[in-house]
Amino acid sequence: MTPARTSSRRQAPSAPQTSWREAVPQPLVLASGSDEYILQRIRETLRDTIRAERGSCEVTDIAAGDYEPGQLAVVTSPSLFDDPKLVCVQELAGMNEHLLADALAYVANPDPDVTVLWQHSGGNRGKKLLDALKEKALVLDCAPPKSDRDKSSFVLGEFRAQNKRIEPDAARALAAAVGTSTAELAAACAQLIADGPVTVDLELVEKYYGGRVEVTAFRVADAAVAGNAEQALKLWRQAVDVGVDPVPMVATLGSKMRLIALTAGSRGGAGQIARDVGAAPWQVERAQNEARRFTAQDVTRALQAIAEADAQVKGASRSPYFAVERAITVIATSGHR
Repeated sequence: MTPARTSSRRQAPSAPQTSWREAVPQPLVLASGSDEYILQRIRETLRDTIRAERGSCEVTDIAAGDYEPGQLAVVTSPSLFDDPKLVCVQELAGMNEHLLADALAYVANPDPDVTVLWQHSGGNRGKKLLDALKEKALVLDCAPPKSDRDKSSFVLGEFRAQNKRIEPDAARALAAAVGTSTAELAAACAQLIADGPVTVDLELVEKYYGGRVEVTAFRVADAAVAGNAEQALKLWRQAVDVGVDPVPMVATLGSKMRLIALTAGSRGGAGQIARDVGAAPWQVERAQNEARRFTAQDVTRALQAIAEADAQVKGASRSPYFAVERAITVIATSGHR
């Protein structure tokens, strides 16, 4: 008996997190992360699923910092008409001692007919409660998408959820164009899902969002890496004419060439390499194909040109746009055709 209990304790802190898209009603659900939009989506999914399954849903919010003793027992008790309940305990990171005591007791013996959503944005406040939840609750990952890989994955997931498809290049361009807000990215996906065909391609994304700086930068970088200096410079000059800043352009060139450098000569499948370098498998496959143009010396030369351009666009030169042109030219004219 003792070994079994020890194993359970060891697993609790590292309990696997499930994608927030897989939220389903059950007595205990822990939403772990700080993205307000994703938290709202989880709440809506649980509410709508309960309503679809049981005809109604009584939703109650509890602010963890203002919790009154006994409040949890009251809101989880059967109602007059025995309506199914969703209780949302918000901002656990700021919980008071009254909630901590009542929550530990409730988690030990939850009501099987009530869904309690516990929202925790991070930190170690109430660690004992979090450990107890991780042993028994469905743990959903609510971290905001930060990297290009995260944002592209978010876009792909939005389309899959609606039984539609967006091509990987188009997903990357859309994620880059819309910015860092999850809500804005979701709204852009919803627009393309509603207005677009079953499969959305890069051309359609550019039609909607082609004026955004980041999309232009990706087009320039793709042309340069493909060895098309004329097209890359033409696209860059057009971008300059409409006021595009050189800093994001250099950042995109650098990101592109660094991934090529990391994947060139790597052994193993795209999935394994992607995990090693922090990219999506489709990005690795594309970088591996692009790397065939370059020797190790070509990559080094290109990275040096990008580093020089980065310094110049950040104040080391009076001609930052020319510095970008030189980096583009070096990349596009390197390698064998």
